[in-house]
Amino acid sequence: MGNHFEKGQHALLNEGEENEMEIFGYQTHSCRKTLCLAASIFSFGILPLVFYWRPAWHVWANCIPCSLQEADVVLLRTTGEFQTYSWKKVVWIYLSALNSAFHLTPDHPLIADEEYIINRAIRKPDLKVRCIKVQKIRYVWDNLEGHFQKIGSLENWLSSAKIHLKFGSGLTTEEQEIRRLICGPNTIDVEITPIWKLLVKEVLNPFYIFQLFSVCLWFSEDYTEYACAIILMSIISIALTVYDLREQSVKLHRLVESHNSITVSVCERKAGVKELESCLLVPGDLLILTGNKVQMPCDAVLIDGSCVVNEGMLTGESIPVTKTPLPRMDSSAPWKTQSEADYKRHVLFCGTEVIQAKGACSGTVRAVVLQTGFNTAKGDLVRSILYPKPMNFKLYRDAIRFLLCLVGTATIGMIYTLCVYVLSGESAKEVVKKALDVITIAVPPALPAALTTGIIYAQKRLKKRGIFCISPQRINVCGQLNLVCFDKTGTLTREGMDLWGVVPCDKNGFQEVHSFATGRALPWGPLCAAMASCHSLVLLNETIQGDPLDLKMFEATTWEMAVSGDNFHIKGVPAHATVVKPCKTASQVPVEGIAILHQFPFSSSLQRMTVIVQEMGGDRLAFMKGAPEKVASFCQPETVPTGFASELQIYTTQGFRVIALAYKKLEMDHHTTALMRDKVESDLVFLGLLILENRLKKETKPVLEELISARIRTVMITGDNLQTAVTVARKSGMVSEGQKVILVEANEGSASSSASISWKLAEEKKHILYGNQDNYINIREEVCDNSREGSYHFALSGKSLQVISQHFSSLLPKILMNGTIFARMSPGQKSSLVEEFQKLDYFVGMCGDGANDCGALKMAHVGISLSEQEASVASPFTSKTPNIECVPHLIKEGRAALVTSFCMFKYMALYSMTQYVGVLLLYWETNSLSNYQFLFQDLAITTLIGVTMNLNGAYPKLVPFRPAGRLISPPLLLSVIFNIALSLAMHIVGFLLVQRQPWYHMEMHSNHTMQSESTSQLTTPHTVPDEVEIDGAFPSFENTTIWFLGTINCIIMALIFSKGKPFRQPTYKNYIFVLVLIIQLAVCLFILFADVPDLYRRLDLLRTPVLWRVYIVIMLSCNFIVSLVVEEVIIENRALWIIIKRCFGYRSKSQYQIWHRALANDPSWPPLNQMSHPDLPGCGRGVSYSNPVFESNEEQL
Repeated sequence: MGNHFEKGQHALLNEGEENEMEIFGYQTHSCRKTLCLAASIFSFGILPLVFYWRPAWHVWANCIPCSLQEADVVLLRTTGEFQTYSWKKVVWIYLSALNSAFHLTPDHPLIADEEYIINRAIRKPDLKVRCIKVQKIRYVWDNLEGHFQKIGSLENWLSSAKIHLKFGSGLTTEEQEIRRLICGPNTIDVEITPIWKLLVKEVLNPFYIFQLFSVCLWFSEDYTEYACAIILMSIISIALTVYDLREQSVKLHRLVESHNSITVSVCERKAGVKELESCLLVPGDLLILTGNKVQMPCDAVLIDGSCVVNEGMLTGESIPVTKTPLPRMDSSAPWKTQSEADYKRHVLFCGTEVIQAKGACSGTVRAVVLQTGFNTAKGDLVRSILYPKPMNFKLYRDAIRFLLCLVGTATIGMIYTLCVYVLSGESAKEVVKKALDVITIAVPPALPAALTTGIIYAQKRLKKRGIFCISPQRINVCGQLNLVCFDKTGTLTREGMDLWGVVPCDKNGFQEVHSFATGRALPWGPLCAAMASCHSLVLLNETIQGDPLDLKMFEATTWEMAVSGDNFHIKGVPAHATVVKPCKTASQVPVEGIAILHQFPFSSSLQRMTVIVQEMGGDRLAFMKGAPEKVASFCQPETVPTGFASELQIYTTQGFRVIALAYKKLEMDHHTTALMRDKVESDLVFLGLLILENRLKKETKPVLEELISARIRTVMITGDNLQTAVTVARKSGMVSEGQKVILVEANEGSASSSASISWKLAEEKKHILYGNQDNYINIREEVCDNSREGSYHFALSGKSLQVISQHFSSLLPKILMNGTIFARMSPGQKSSLVEEFQKLDYFVGMCGDGANDCGALKMAHVGISLSEQEASVASPFTSKTPNIECVPHLIKEGRAALVTSFCMFKYMALYSMTQYVGVLLLYWETNSLSNYQFLFQDLAITTLIGVTMNLNGAYPKLVPFRPAGRLISPPLLLSVIFNIALSLAMHIVGFLLVQRQPWYHMEMHSNHTMQSESTSQLTTPHTVPDEVEIDGAFPSFENTTIWFLGTINCIIMALIFSKGKPFRQPTYKNYIFVLVLIIQLAVCLFILFADVPDLYRRLDLLRTPVLWRVYIVIMLSCNFIVSLVVEEVIIENRALWIIIKRCFGYRSKSQYQIWHRALANDPSWPPLNQMSHPDLPGCGRGVSYSNPVFESNEEQL
């Protein structure tokens, strides 16, 4: 149902976005609704419960399909691989409330203009709006376009001129009220979920409903002890879960509550400036920013003045960022795309702090509200926490299949029970009880709780290491990671940089390096002026703050920074401008200072920044600073030294960060704000290179070596220069000695030529070394054998990656197979690259310091943030230790947790099947286990084992293979099936053998007669009615034998299934578990061999000859030996399974393995010193490229 819809009944919501959904129209049908209500009453609430678990069924049962325009209910389905359903009611917003105040009519000028979505959403003539609210976002019905559209944002098509014209003077009171009513309040309201709601939601979990069914059944049979124990465990489990959820809810509420209560100044078109509560803001409002330290309550685009903002909440980096006003351009292009520069440099994001606001000529800083509420940057961050991207891990799907198998087995047992007891003439009531009881035996109610304990223990161990987790289920996924991406600056290398030197240049080329280590000041000149003024530093509370790179550069000049006062009068220099001055000790500086008039801030997409400055008593100049290749492209060719490329390579190949500087003189008669960036950034004069040193963190190399030795791929994704990244990769061990690096450079095609890729070997430049040679490393030139796995690495820039994605899509997976270094990557490209690796079936981890990595951290299977800023809340894992040591710890704990999950699955399956087999054998005699026998097995044995088996910590060494990622892998399946079969065989042998003993018939009668009186007083058995005298669980030799075999076998299998090396600490180091097993085994053997009448009577056991007890021990010993040998020699023998795979010709279906095999047999790969074009036949060759993003089809051992 829900798949066959006519046109108009089905559409896409948020098409092309991350939260894309399908939307289906439905109309409530009164007859269907009445039938469903009656069915709910007659089913005693079971039907509403089913509807709660399956929202789509609720809609299909109560409603009929209709067009979205007529729908009063919409069914939503996510478009990802999960296809989860939800439904929402369509509600009406009535504008009639505004009629009396503003005399609103259908042809009123305010709502007549259908250019804007708000006006198109108003249905005329009755003036009402249809809307739905999905994941905190409001969508209104667009009457013109005929679909639901997001509201609460300014339209993206608006040009900069339109924004200035339409919203530059503010909105009228009428417009504000209409927008307020339709868009809703500007609040990020995360309510603290009431405890009763959390409780109800948790209790309605199918697992707890099954437990409730089991407990009710047990109480009806007087099996009160275990029922009470399960109730107690469930209460503790629910209480802990509710407590955790409540804590998260409170934390999130505190994170956003300050946002909702800010007072702001808003300019209205007719009424002037008014003070308003931030919750009343609407898109299009004109904000007036005054003073400092203002928290932004919405997203707004700056149209006048400039601001210095702390964007730590978004980027994880508390570095002041300068925001410039949106220029008024004649272009009709959307304002976000009107220039090549990043539009974000004009946007003040919600949740960020405006540290400093500087007005331009008008004296005020003005910004137009772009987005409100959950549409904002902060709202999006909060939504990503409230509605995380669903994670698909085959283990969990296999767990559901496993439970279904147990339910199938239980069904067979029910049929068998019905046949046996109906034929024996039991009452219908008792037959039903016994049949239902089989389900609670075959499907252990404690299974989910036992599985989560391993994750809880792993989470606690990670917490001790300073690694915090907001998504515990992802700990298991950590155990499957086979590729980890790292940011460079601040992650692999130290956060700060040291200024090593500067290389000036003149008409004759590059001059001698000026080293700052000597303490000698840089001589006055344009280069010195550029270093003193070309930055985004700000003076806050008499302290200079800003980007560490800018700070180091400015400090090297020994100049000072100040802010011009109101009495500052220099032509063209506004009051309160930033002024840099030479220090008092400086000599031979012909200017008093330099005033910074205007900034074009740095952006990672443009890779440059530019400032316009005024020398006091001198010229007006423009200075540019940025990536050397980028800066050189804006310079007059004759000013760029001929040896530019070789000089640059000398430093980049030795791991230095290189920044280029350039300048030009400007005309004095132009107003600085009127100058367009492209006019300023042209015909520059090249000044020289700034050389900075970025050292590796001491933990980086050993961690990368550990990961590589464990055959976990490591990849570097950085915004830095390609050559610098290559050198850092070599220094860190990511590219080892003897391995070659192939530089892949892709160029966009032009009108006369097609796109092309060149493949060049990264070479070492051995000449011109300055300073201490220990600062550098040598790059080997030897070319290794192509056939050796991993003997080469591809290095490419973000631009090249983009060209390859567009024009050489068939080559992309080939390049990614050995792509290790990705430089000059923008935040968006980082996310895309992570997704491309996932398409190759890699389990991808991403480790970054939060700056520009948020998207990639969220996209990866496992995101690890080294920042404790608010931006890190979107990352599943956060490390307090700011280095990459957390990565191997996380993988080790993930592997240990994964293996623990498998151990528990195997053990719980065997325990339930052992009890199931034993009970069914006793049912044949219309007998069963008694309450205390069940209680001993369930509580004293299994529960204690379930709690302590998971205590094994992670093994300290990472091995070069991963644990199985699936429950249905052949070794695991064989282990479970074999041990169940072995247990079945042992029970059947014991059951039949005891009946053939010479003493069986002699002693059976006397024993039964002696104990009949006391037996009638015993607590009723687990699966039988109260009338013990008639057909209850009675003491018998079969019962005694089956119980001892089953109970001791549970202890034996716990020892066999508790795996140690290579993923967990050895079992003997789990002291509590070993102690529990020893005590349990000792108690069982004591009960077996000690003739204590009261104990035997309480447990409904019969005394047997000592020889038979020895036979029981022999059977159990044989079972233990056979099981242990099979586990160690066959199940855990990796070499054997590899041989079996080869014999059967098994090959992994993972995309990266398929590509690996294809490339290994391709003698022309990798290409070297050649050019590739998209029309070459070779580019289309290859293996199919699918997109199972969150899956790995690899059957691992």
